[in-house]
Amino acid sequence: MKVVILAGGRGSRLSEETTLRPKPLVEIGDKPILWHIMSIYAHFGFDDFVVCAGYKGYQIKEYFANLVLHHSDITVDLGANTIRYHQSSRPNWKVTIVDTGLDTLTGGRLKRIAPFLAPDEPFLMTYGDGVADIDVAAEVAFHRAHGLKATMCAIAPPGRFGTVEIEGNRVAAFVEKPTANRQRINGGFFVLEPSVLELIDGDGTSFEGPPLEKLTAEGQLAAFRHDGFWQPMDTLRERDQLEELWRTGRAPWKLWP
Repeated sequence: MKVVILAGGRGSRLSEETTLRPKPLVEIGDKPILWHIMSIYAHFGFDDFVVCAGYKGYQIKEYFANLVLHHSDITVDLGANTIRYHQSSRPNWKVTIVDTGLDTLTGGRLKRIAPFLAPDEPFLMTYGDGVADIDVAAEVAFHRAHGLKATMCAIAPPGRFGTVEIEGNRVAAFVEKPTANRQRINGGFFVLEPSVLELIDGDGTSFEGPPLEKLTAEGQLAAFRHDGFWQPMDTLRERDQLEELWRTGRAPWKLWP
């Protein structure tokens, strides 16, 4: 199964970092948050990625083209025109980076990468700015068991987010202003059938708008409840919180050895 990561937004709320680079390349520790997200999926065996790039997407291409260089000590022999790598940590990932447009909305980005997906196999999808200690394999098994078109990770939110109402294992409605502390929100980390792409009109479609609303109305959106750690990186404060967790060895999303 392929993993699609939305990584094309401008990240304006984190402008202190994103003026010079796309948000998915903002670092936690010495590695971009995009690397952390991929490492979560790779831990469960999902290591074939499609990155939906946009704003400063060429930097994402350059990062992966030079990944080994970035994360290795090197000896450069100028006379022999060779580079020797030391202590190289080369992940066994396949990464496809697709320019999905500068101002394309989230649904439009998914629509644009359809040619890179298998037409008869579900795919995983998440945003390039949030981490969690989610059991991705369990979510995939849950998705295959219920037989619906889409599964969404539903998390218990901080109070400032809108919420979703769940009936059984299906999303029943989206609530803009939560009225109860026990409601849940869209935590990303989706499993989607290819037919979901048919609900997206084009570049101007937000995936969180008409597509999810239609799936909900048709009873085709399942909720995978996640009660563990989940944290987006929308602001400098949230970036600093993630950095502190990583620096002190307390990062809950670090599931890999």
